[in-house]
Amino acid sequence: MTQYLLSVHHNYDAPPAANVEQIYADVDAFNATIKDVEVFGGGLEAPHTATVVANHDGQLTVTDGPFAETKEALGGFWVIDVPDLDAALEIASRATTACRAPIEVRPFESE
Repeated sequence: MTQYLLSVHHNYDAPPAANVEQIYADVDAFNATIKDVEVFGGGLEAPHTATVVANHDGQLTVTDGPFAETKEALGGFWVIDVPDLDAALEIASRATTACRAPIEVRPFESE
């Protein structure tokens, strides 16, 4: 089995979806279908709530806001444990339909 990160890319500059309650319901229903392969998952608050901690040559800095200036940012994720990439892509196809956002599928490094 291989663990994959399924990242939801959300455009925080876009107006809120008119059917946001339906999207939440669809994601909840999707979550129920992957309980047997889900390691962990969750949605994230908007990027403006982020705090970035960085080490620059031994000097720690703490700044408010996202590290990168971009319209799209990580909006949520799932970590799944499945046999192969095909299985991960099948789950991602259902995830993108439920949350109506692009899903990046990336395997964790093997040991």
